[in-house]
Formats: sequence, C-alpha cells, structure tokens
Amino acid sequence: MNNEQLLEKAKTYITLEQDAFFRNQVEVLIAENNIAELSDRFYTDLEFGTGGLRGVIGGGYNRMNSYTVKRATQGLANYIKKATTNGSAVIAYDSRNFSSQFALDAAKVFCANGIKTYLFTGLRSTPELSFAVRKLGASAGIVITASHNPPEYNGYKVYWNDGAQVVPPHDKGIIQEVRAVNGAVPEMTKEKAIADKLLFMIDEEVDSAFISMVKKCSLRPELVRSKGRDFKVVFTPLNGTGAMPVSRALSEMGIDVIFVKEQKDPDGNFPTVKYPNPEEAETMKMALELGKKEDAALVMGTDPDADRLGIAAPDNGELKLVTGNQLGALLADYILGTHKRNGTMPKKPAFVKTIVTTELQRRIAEEYGAVCYDTLTGFKYIGEKIREFESQPDGPSYLVGGEESYGYLVNTEVRDKDAVSAATMTAECALYHASEGRTLFDQLRILWKKHGYYQEVLISKTFKGEAGLKKMNELMDSLRNNPPEVFAGQPLQMIRDYKNGSTWYVKEKQSRNDIALPSSNVLQFVLQDGSIVTARPSGTEPKIKFYASCRCDVSGDLDDAIGSVRKKINAITDALSKID
Repeated sequence: MNNEQLLEKAKTYITLEQDAFFRNQVEVLIAENNIAELSDRFYTDLEFGTGGLRGVIGGGYNRMNSYTVKRATQGLANYIKKATTNGSAVIAYDSRNFSSQFALDAAKVFCANGIKTYLFTGLRSTPELSFAVRKLGASAGIVITASHNPPEYNGYKVYWNDGAQVVPPHDKGIIQEVRAVNGAVPEMTKEKAIADKLLFMIDEEVDSAFISMVKKCSLRPELVRSKGRDFKVVFTPLNGTGAMPVSRALSEMGIDVIFVKEQKDPDGNFPTVKYPNPEEAETMKMALELGKKEDAALVMGTDPDADRLGIAAPDNGELKLVTGNQLGALLADYILGTHKRNGTMPKKPAFVKTIVTTELQRRIAEEYGAVCYDTLTGFKYIGEKIREFESQPDGPSYLVGGEESYGYLVNTEVRDKDAVSAATMTAECALYHASEGRTLFDQLRILWKKHGYYQEVLISKTFKGEAGLKKMNELMDSLRNNPPEVFAGQPLQMIRDYKNGSTWYVKEKQSRNDIALPSSNVLQFVLQDGSIVTARPSGTEPKIKFYASCRCDVSGDLDDAIGSVRKKINAITDALSKID
C-alpha cells in the first residue's frame, strides 16, 4: 500500500467513525503526515478471529474503537438473523477503558437490526455473561474485555446460545459475515431502542440468580457457615469485575474477604500492576504482602473479567503460589472425592481437561471412577464437550474441569472459565482441609505420593521479523515430518499429530488414527519416561508454545522425586533452547 492509498484509507475511516476521540486521533496523524503510525493503524483490519476481536485501543481499522466494534457487531447480527428466528443477544463489559462505550455501541447496532438486546447496567464478569445468555434464552452474547492483557488493550468475545464461546460451524460463519461488512453501519439511539422494546437493561434479578447458582455449587455449606467467619481470605479483583460477585457469594456463604484496597475498585488503567494477570507472581505481590500481614489462610486474585483465578496458600510458614495445574488437581480431588464419600456421584461422572493440562488430573479422576475427557486447548472446547454430553440420552455428567492457564469450571450453568464459582469452591476446599488439619500444599503432597510427582513448564519460542511466520511453519513441518528419535536424552515412545488425528507408535513403527478431536496444528511427543512435550503455534503471532510435563513415582522421599523431575524439566528446557 503506497502513501496515497494509505491516506485515502484513513480519510475514509474518518467519515465512518462517529466517535470524536478516535476520529480526532486519525485527523491529527493525517495533519502531521505521520505515515509510520498511520501505516500501523491501517495496513490491515483488526482480525476478527475464532474468539472475536482483541487489539490496542485507538483510531484506525487495526485498532479497537467504536467503528471496529460496530462493524463486528453488524457481521454478528447478520449471522444471527440467518441462523435463528427472533434472535436476541446479551452484552456485558469489564472495567477496561472504553468498555462501557463499546458495549453500548454493540447494543445500538443489534437494535437497529431488530435483534432484542439485553445490556447490563454496569460492569459484569465473563461467567455472569455466559450464565445470562442461558438464563435469558438468548441467541448469542458479547463480552467487551481483553482479559488479562495490558491496559492499552480491549477486546470483544462472542458466545453462542449455550453460553459457550463460539465453535464450528458458527465461528467460521461469523468471521465470514464480519469480513463482508464495509462502509457505514446502521445503529439506533438508546432512547429509541428502549421505547421500541428492543433494548432491555439487565438489573439485580440476574445478579441474584447468578450468585444463587454459585452458592448452590457448595458441597459443604454447613461447614462454611459454621467455620467460615474465622477463615481469613485475602482477595484482589485487580481493579476488575470480580469484587462484587466473589465477595458477595463468599459473604452470603459465610466467609468474609479482606480486600487489597488499592486493587478493589474498577480501574481500566490497572495502576498497580504491569499486567492484570493473576498467573503472574509480580501481579499477586500486593495480595501476598497483605496475606502475610493478615496471616491469611488463603489468598486469591481474579483477572479483569473474572474468568481466571490465581491463589496462594500457606506452606511451612510462608504463602506460596499454587499453579493452575495444581489448583485444578485440588479442585478435582475435592469435588470428585466429596461426591464419592457422600454417595452422590452420578452414574457416568465426567472430568474434562485440555490436552496441555497435567495428567495428574486424569489419575485423580480415574481414582474416583470418573472418565477424563481431553479437548483441544481453549475453554470453548470444554463448553462444547458439556453440550455434547447433554445431547446424548443417558450421557456423561460433567462435574468439574479446567485448563492449565488458571481457568476452571465447577458447574454447568456457566460454559466458560468461571473464577467466581472457582473462588468459592477453592475457599471451601481450603477450609475443609484446614478443618482436617491440612493446608492445600499438604493435600498436594498426599496426591503426589499417591499418583506421582508432576511438574509442568511453558516455554515460548518467538520468531521475529517478516520471516518469522515462515520460519515458525517450517519448524512445525520439520518436527512433524522429521521428528527427533531422542529428545532430552529420552527415546520417543509416541507422537500425537492433532492435525491429521493420528498417533505414531515408535516401537511398533505403526500409525493409528485414534485422536477423536477437531484438526489442529499441534504435535505431542511422549518420551520413554512418560514425559510429554507439546508444540502448539500461536494463532495470532509468530510464536510456538512448548508445554512440558514430567512425572516421577514417589516410592520414598518426596524431595528425591521432586529433584528427579526437575532434572527432567531442565533437560527438556535445554533441548528446546537448541531448537531453531
């Protein structure tokens, strides 16, 4: 694209963007003849992918702004009208900058298309949006959020009528419709939409129903009521949406939270952290400091849209962070174990995890008689699996599931990561073990001694420059077509290729089509000692994520097993560093 074409594109955007703030940004760049910045904002359209939109806030086609939100919504509206009759949608938004404006922008476009729209009156969490889609019987849902990205980002996630993020064929159909939208987008004023009974503002009724659902997840409500007030929980919503639902649900159950005051109120600038991501130790620093000061029994944090949960628990006198894989194992053990002990286990109990989540969870599920189902990476596939269960006569009963990246689901009324229900269940789990004289880390040691010690690590390999994407694809092709016979000092046992659905069994020199999952460009190498290395390219940038998981039986001293696994992890990390 030459400079003249670039300027023409920018001028066209100015005629389409009705928001003065975003329009002015581009007008200033044109006046200054800032070609470099204009190029970055207009060389491409912000990609509407399978999960929706995510990008830096600002004027231009390659940014999150009112026009890109309206354009995406028009495409989604076109798809809803083709796929449903009497279509409707629910819209929620988090604490990020411009989130409330973008939510209203989307609502005005839906209403102009005759789509009945439910809009929350204030910020709400992603799990409540998923719940509301199901409760209100809507055709689709939108949540305006960029999850745990830095403050300059915002995004737009799309949900279908089951409350889960869209999956095939809907995702591809929506993408096609969005790409087909050009030019001005129709919209209706908020006042007219309300008068015409197209726009409905969601009130306390949905909040109360959501909190009621969260409380019903409790497996030991009497224990929480009787001992919860003496159980100290420090909580940070990281200036996002989690403050109200997490504290309200826990308080009504019987546990009062101590807030990190500086991180309690909604603030899209997230002034106390670099990234509002509870997976990061640095992000949880203030909560850990307050937890130490208060001698807390549990520290918890949620990301801005309250779908991810990070925690820390006492261990030998200090608060230590619990990984996503570890918390998923603890929740599986608590939920499945309680059902088993209480005699409330359904006939076909199901546990669901992603293919890059620790195998410790499979061992725990099978111990309690549950079947462990694997899905591709992405929580939408867990939501899809629940829908599949429910479509079968006498199908499996979903009880709990999650993914390694701090996402968990402990109910079926929500179909996405739910940090609200996960927080209440985690607090109950920790309180139960405390009542039995154990910490969460004590319980982890019990699980490790029973099932083996597991450790996981994520290593990202980024390929820079224009040739980055090409090099990344070449590396995946090389790993697929010419895999190493030995990796990190261990012979290969099998190679799972999720692209063609087959497993290559090295010893037998035989391939079997035994992977019943959608095609995805993912390779999984199982080593002779049971270690697993999974290679998964990013869908949005030239990066391959390598997930490594190692295990060792604990026959004697646990520290010996931990040391052995760390050596395996180090060997894999070293081997991956040499791949290029």
